[in-house]
Amino acid sequence: MQLRIDSDEQMQAFGAQLATASGGKGTIYLNGDLGTGKTTLVRGLIRALGHDGAVKSPTFTLVEPYQIGDKNIYHFDLYRLSDHEELEYMGLRDYFEENSLCLIEWPEKGDRLLPKADLVLKLLHDGKSRDVSIAANTKAGESMLKSLKMDDL
Repeated sequence: MQLRIDSDEQMQAFGAQLATASGGKGTIYLNGDLGTGKTTLVRGLIRALGHDGAVKSPTFTLVEPYQIGDKNIYHFDLYRLSDHEELEYMGLRDYFEENSLCLIEWPEKGDRLLPKADLVLKLLHDGKSRDVSIAANTKAGESMLKSLKMDDL
């Protein structure tokens, strides 16, 4: 699936669509260069799930946890990861529970330690707009993809 996003507001609205589609569970990879809107998308998703506070990029902490009701959401930013073994030291496997949602920026830095993504998003610059491609890797991802309502952006 392909999508064109022309503003931060649309990117956050798309994040809200992903929140609904995921039901607050699963693993989503976010690929794209710096400045393509990955954290903006995550901000819209996490706020749509009910978080009122700040949503910041975990560039230096690697992961930012959010407890929203009975949902555990983990926003990873692996950009500054120097060695994928750091993920083992931080207890990576503990984050990927059946009822958690893991949003992973720069997943390629996680080598083979990350679980298979339900959805893989690739964000590309196109002037002021962003082109987003979305692919499902699992049955859960296919279900998420089918329930996205792109016309609402």
